[in-house]
Amino acid sequence: MNCTILGIETSCDDTSIALYKNSKILANITASQDIHKNYGGVFPEKASRAHQIHIIPVLDACLKKANCDLESIDAIAFTQGPGLIGSLMVGCSFAKSLAFALDIPLIPVHHMQAHILAHFIEEPMPDFPFICLTVSGGHTQLIFVEDYLKMTVIGQTKDDAAGEAFDKTAKMLGLPYPGGPVIDKLAQSGNPKAFSLPLPKKDIHNFSFSGLKTAILYFLRDNEKINSNFKNENINDICASVQGTIVTYLLRELKDAVEEYKVQSVAIAGGVSANSYLRQELLKFGLENKIKTYIPAFEYCTDNGAMIAQAGAFLFAEKMFLDYKISPDPRLPFPEI
Repeated sequence: MNCTILGIETSCDDTSIALYKNSKILANITASQDIHKNYGGVFPEKASRAHQIHIIPVLDACLKKANCDLESIDAIAFTQGPGLIGSLMVGCSFAKSLAFALDIPLIPVHHMQAHILAHFIEEPMPDFPFICLTVSGGHTQLIFVEDYLKMTVIGQTKDDAAGEAFDKTAKMLGLPYPGGPVIDKLAQSGNPKAFSLPLPKKDIHNFSFSGLKTAILYFLRDNEKINSNFKNENINDICASVQGTIVTYLLRELKDAVEEYKVQSVAIAGGVSANSYLRQELLKFGLENKIKTYIPAFEYCTDNGAMIAQAGAFLFAEKMFLDYKISPDPRLPFPEI
């Protein structure tokens, strides 16, 4: 698509801005916030304040890397939701002000839809239709994707998300935040079948992680009564077993959806799609069942401006613009067209 789109992502604790031009991402700059490690999770007020500090320097770095000026931008895409309201407000206000000053269109983007469209940033790209498993700290969904902007939610979590299950487990184990990547690293030296944890019951493609988190809590508590040093002595096997259970659960539901919808392609998206065991098992599933599998580059798994810019390009082609009265929505429903 022959257009130049600036993408702004501020849904949580990463300030990320990217520049899309003529079907290519020329720059994708992200400023992360290390301060949240002190709190064992994202501190919403500090996240929004950090976005205010980072957003102009990140924009400047993005434009310099792309060798582009503001006057050449055709439209500004930004994350409208879902996410933390304070963080979303910073990005939304900045995008509206910039678009107004430049007199160019404003394109609101759904965060989870953008994660799916990150698959179209670079080759290889999925064939339509496909099913995408979107997994992050706040969301776990199965999406039936028929076209770039035609998607349907066929399953989602009824309580907690997969990413939260990883982070809460890490907290129980005394591991630093964010816990998902730490568990992934430790699990690589462990046995995923060392300890048996219960798989949640089937519920027509829906997910539930609250019961699994409780089971992990009781498992650790009961074993520490027998051996007070249980966690330290078995940390690798514990991480591998928890990770193995979560990934097995995710792929069980994905496999059922593939059978029901008769698709030949599957994809994963969202922050948890960076998990090495999930990626490994998805590829294994594809080979065993002759299903094409698509996994985004690590750079496009976590929250990033490139996916917002890419989504903005598809929306720009359909002239899906909104006026400056638009506001962020922390609980923005998935756009099913």
